[in-house]
Amino acid sequence: MDIIFMTTTFVIEAMAAANAQLRWKRREQEEVHDSDSSSDYSDDDDDDIRGRSEPLETRPILSVQRAANIDHFDIVERVEMGQMASMFFNKVGVNMFYICIIVYLYGDLAIYAAAVPVSLMEVACGNHSCSAGRVKYNDTDSCWGPVRRKDAYRVFLAIFTLLLGPFTFFNAQKTKYLQILTSLMRWIAFTMMIILALIRIGKGHSEGHPSVAQISGVPNLFGVCVYSFMCQHSLPSLVTPISNKQRMSALVMADYILILCFYSLLSLTAIFCFDSSLLRDMYTLNFTDNCDVLSIPVLRYFLGLFPVFTISTNFPIIAVTLRNNWKTLFHRDGGTYPWVVDRIVFPLITLVPPIIVAFCTHDLEALVGITGAYAGTGIQYIIPAFLVYFSRRHLEPVLGRDAVNKHRSPFHHTFWVWFVVLWATFCLMFVTANIVLTDAKN
Repeated sequence: MDIIFMTTTFVIEAMAAANAQLRWKRREQEEVHDSDSSSDYSDDDDDDIRGRSEPLETRPILSVQRAANIDHFDIVERVEMGQMASMFFNKVGVNMFYICIIVYLYGDLAIYAAAVPVSLMEVACGNHSCSAGRVKYNDTDSCWGPVRRKDAYRVFLAIFTLLLGPFTFFNAQKTKYLQILTSLMRWIAFTMMIILALIRIGKGHSEGHPSVAQISGVPNLFGVCVYSFMCQHSLPSLVTPISNKQRMSALVMADYILILCFYSLLSLTAIFCFDSSLLRDMYTLNFTDNCDVLSIPVLRYFLGLFPVFTISTNFPIIAVTLRNNWKTLFHRDGGTYPWVVDRIVFPLITLVPPIIVAFCTHDLEALVGITGAYAGTGIQYIIPAFLVYFSRRHLEPVLGRDAVNKHRSPFHHTFWVWFVVLWATFCLMFVTANIVLTDAKN
């Protein structure tokens, strides 16, 4: 969590630097406009005009700050990560950024496309005799007579695609209240699961007897942790509206500590409450078919269908975001896309790949682990490190030595930037080696 907090402060510092550059560019345009509009001046003013006509890239921004009494590092404009990449990276870096974002969003969509049909399959095919929680089902087991469980899963996947897939061809707007409702449902479901698990443990009915450690699970744990704490790409929308940003680092640290405590409580209660060999990839399903944990049918169905409601609201938003990133990646200045490409091709290349992945597998643990370990590592570690590094180098000629970014990361030494890059590289190598060795054994 410490390294994740570090990269979060990197993004905040880069946001402040991006705001400073935007203000400086506007100031530069005003200077040029004022210079062009001044047609009459005396010989006595030549020196002053020459000073004002000096290339603005070489003039320290500090003098402008003092004159205007403005802190250029105030984060008042929302600058998304893509815009920051365009400001501080070269063309290759920008393309690599968008490729990383696209791969991550593809992983997101594949996870969502698998999670909803899995939940529907478990609710529709599960044995609700209050003893099914002690049974581990296979995909080849019967669901409805001759229909197997994996066939039911694919039917629900097809329905999911037909209902939510068309949203990819349009724009998702005005989702504020829908997102508020989704967040409320999440808190209710998570709190309910923690309390139910604690009650069962308190009654002495717990079945979990976890081992001290399993080294083989560390690579997948890394990917899951990266995916769980992923927020760097959303920081511009989260940080910019905050009115008082003086203690931003402390606020972010407190938030991360709260999240860590919540995740730890949810995980530990699950480990000790349920038999690890029977734990489902979708944790909510552990409460749907075991009356020893939850005896109220309505609440069991609520938890079982909870991912259906929450994930279904996010799928169109993520799909539209991915589609727009594809458009940005191939965008050329002054060019427009033909109608077929804009309205048909981009939505199809957005929707089809994750649906194919979900059709081939619904192993959520593997999907989350791979998405987090590879694309998630780029977004959470590598991109923030390079953003803060190049933002410092980019503004150094115009800032002056005395100008200090008030949102500068506490880890402002360059050593920490390269430490994050090395850490990410080591983790990627470790995860890849584990996957290769595991496949070789199988």
